[in-house]
This record gives sequence, C-alpha cells and structure tokens, in this order.
Amino acid sequence: MGTTWWGRAGRAGRGYALASTRTVALTAGGLGLALSVATAAAAGPWQGGVRSAELGLRHAAADAGAPHRPQPGPEVMADPPPTWQPTQDVLLPASGAVDADAPVPTPAALAAALAPDLAAPALGTVTASVVDVATGRTLYGLDAGTALAPASTNKLATATAALTLLGPEHRFTTRVVRTAPGRIVLVGGGDPTLTASATGGSDPRSSLVTLADRTAAALKAAGTTTVGLGYDISLFTGTVDDPIGVNDNLAPVQALTTDEGRTDPTSTEDAPRYADPAATAAGQFAALLGARGITVTGAANGIDRVTAPATAVLLAEVGSQPLGEIVEQMLTNSDNDIAEALGHQVAVAAGMPATFDGGAAAVRQTLTRLGIRLGSTELYDASGLAGQDAVPADVLTQLLVLAASPAHPELRAIVGGLPVAGFTGTLDPDSEGFGSSSGLGVVRAKTGSLSTVNTLAGLVVDRDGRLLAFAFMSNGSGAAASARSALDSLAGRVAACGCR
Repeated sequence: MGTTWWGRAGRAGRGYALASTRTVALTAGGLGLALSVATAAAAGPWQGGVRSAELGLRHAAADAGAPHRPQPGPEVMADPPPTWQPTQDVLLPASGAVDADAPVPTPAALAAALAPDLAAPALGTVTASVVDVATGRTLYGLDAGTALAPASTNKLATATAALTLLGPEHRFTTRVVRTAPGRIVLVGGGDPTLTASATGGSDPRSSLVTLADRTAAALKAAGTTTVGLGYDISLFTGTVDDPIGVNDNLAPVQALTTDEGRTDPTSTEDAPRYADPAATAAGQFAALLGARGITVTGAANGIDRVTAPATAVLLAEVGSQPLGEIVEQMLTNSDNDIAEALGHQVAVAAGMPATFDGGAAAVRQTLTRLGIRLGSTELYDASGLAGQDAVPADVLTQLLVLAASPAHPELRAIVGGLPVAGFTGTLDPDSEGFGSSSGLGVVRAKTGSLSTVNTLAGLVVDRDGRLLAFAFMSNGSGAAASARSALDSLAGRVAACGCR
C-alpha cells in the first residue's frame, strides 16, 4: 500500500506523493493535465478504474488491471472515454457523484485497516482523525485532540480564515498615487502574486510592468515626465521575518514584493531572497518608468519609504487574480510566501495588527467564530514553517469538513486547491520515480513536511462512495521517505477501505 517516492522532497513546507501504471487525461479544478499513474495490484475489484468522484471523473467500466497491449497506429483506449465534472460539484456530499446513502465505514473495521501503518516505526509520535463528511461523525481517532506540529497543513487554517473574512472574489490592489505636483508613491497592497515580469494572454498575475504602463500614460496625459518616487508598505507592520528567521523558504513579509522576493525570479524552488523586497520592487518600478519616458529623480540614491496620505490622487492600479485562485495556488504548491501574506491580510480584515502574531490571532478568532473546536491549537505563523505551531488532527478534519460543506461555498477553493495524489502540486511524482498506492487519483490532500515532521490531511471518496476527511500527523519522524510512505499508505487504506 505504500510508496517509494514523493514529490518535491526536501523543501520545508512541501509535500510528497502517492502513486500508479495508467495514463489518463484529467481536468481538476479547471486545470488540464496529462498524467501517468499506477494502481496497487492488491486493490482487488476496486482497482479496475481509479475511483475519482472527487476529481470529477465518472469512469465507466474501467479495467486498470488489464495488461497493456501495443496497438498499431494511434493509441487505442480499451476503456470508454471519461467524462468530467467540476471538482466543486463532485465533492459536495449532496451531489450525485458522492452517494449520501453509501455505507459508512464502521469504526472497528477502519481501525483494523489503519493499524499496521500507524505502527510504522518511522512515524514516531503519530495522531490520526477520520471523519464522515456528510454527518461530521468521527469514525476513527488516535490522540486526535493532541496538538502536534502541523507543518504546511497549517495552511488549511489560513485559507479558511482568509476566504471567510475576504471572500473568494476579493482582489489585492497595488496602486500608484500622486501626493503632490511631481511626486508619486507606489503603494503596496500586500499582493503575494505581484510580478516584475510582463504578463499577457491567460496569465492572471498582476504585473508591475502593467502598472508602469498605466502610470506612465497617466503622467504623460497630465503633461508630467519627471517625478519623485516614494513607496508605501504601511499596510503590514512589525517584524518582516517569520519566527524561524531568515531562510530560503520565505521572503521577508512586506506589503510590496515582486516575484516573492526571489533574487532569481525564474526559480520555482526554495531560493535566496532579497533582504528588502519592497525597496527592490520600488527600484524595479523606477527603472520601468524610466524605460517609458518618465524620469525618476533621485532613484540612483535610493527611493524614500513613506506613507501616502488618504487624500492622495489615484493615478493607476493593478489587481491580483481572485483570492479563491490564490488560495488554490497556495495549497497546491504549498506556497509559504502566499500563506504569510494571507495571514497578514486576515489580520487587516479582522482589525488586528498586520503582523505574524496578529495574523495568527486573527486566524484563531475567525475559526472559533466558525465553530471550529480548536482545543490546544497554538499558532505562530500562517505557513506552518514555525516549529512552535501546534494543531490537533481533529482540527484539521473539522476544517476539511467545513470546506466540503454545501453550507460554505465560499470555502470551495480549499477543496479545489488540495493536491491530487500522483497528479498535482506537492503530490505530483515530479522526477522522483514511481511506487504504488491505492490512493492514486482518489486522495486529495494537503501535505506538510519539516525536518522531523510529516503530515497529510485531506478528502477521499472511499470504495463504497462515502466522502471522508482524514488527517494523519507524524512528529519525531525517522527517515522522511519511510514516514511519508506510511502516511501515503494510510490515506490509501482509507480510500480502499469500504470497511463495513
């Protein structure tokens, strides 16, 4: 049931993977993907077709166990082509894809199925929670109320609070205002997706290049070609460094940052960051204006950090993609920079100081108002990088049940953003190789990984068609590959259980 590989190994806050030998094309959450996967040989009749109601796959008469036979000419699919539905539809407990009348696993049978992998020595201290989404009933718990370090599964709490307070359609705006004749200020709006590169076509990110285009046009229309420039990052306050200190997993958190503060903006890996991303972004903006015929005086000697008055006149602005899309990106890729920016934005929305402490307090307050029983939860940041963070497994399953509930459509981006086992984000096999797991294509889960911490929390439709939420948490883990493989296997056992 376990795996021998994981995606994006070694990145703090990143995840690992589940696996399989079958190629399918799938659309999940609006993303078109070509994917290669493999089903466990021991999966029995259920292995005949990845049972992926949660992925929107209604796959009739599948037979993944049949051997592949080369065909002449174009590849011939032995199975009928699948049809697709949006993820948010198929994961609703009341939808046609998830059978609300499907049998519920019995606690005793589920416990027996999970016991072998829960005893894996590599897991160290382990807690677990499995909940029936339709009823909220706990089906299995192992010290589920004991708080352990969550690593990046902490991002589920951040996403829930952000979507609740701001809404999935909210956009973060970066503005340029005129504060006096010949004087403009670049005002950071806390957009974690702002880029210094030009974007176009289907790229939804807000671009400093676009903002420079609009600003230069507005200035020239007013007859101005020389300006002084300042930048305003007053939206976020306090220290800019996460409690773990300066490292390549997270840029200093400021309200104005381009390309997540990376010194190499093309890097998608953990990478060195600018010590002052806001000043860097302001310098980039000055250069962009200069290339458009606007002279920025004093730019060579540094650009002033200021606070723009409320009476300043708006010249130009760019907005991010909707928050729902940003949340999906954060969860799929386990993006720490987005998470910490959203934590600060939650604090702003809650009227608290936009700091790490303020964000953590605002997240706790919001979850409490939603009815989440936090127990011994302790939060110090929004990404899960801080080793002091502590979250019980049953808090993670509560959050997942809430996100999948028809009563909270504003949270649906959380479901859509969960990586798909063997397919997307931190559950993508990447280039690490292939193992096997019955959870392939069925498990949709948020991963978490620190040096001795490995966690996995998500949603799965079991072999009887029942939608379940699960959380498995390991602290004091041994070899990372072995611990992750055990967690993969646990999720796969929930998927394959049908435990009656």
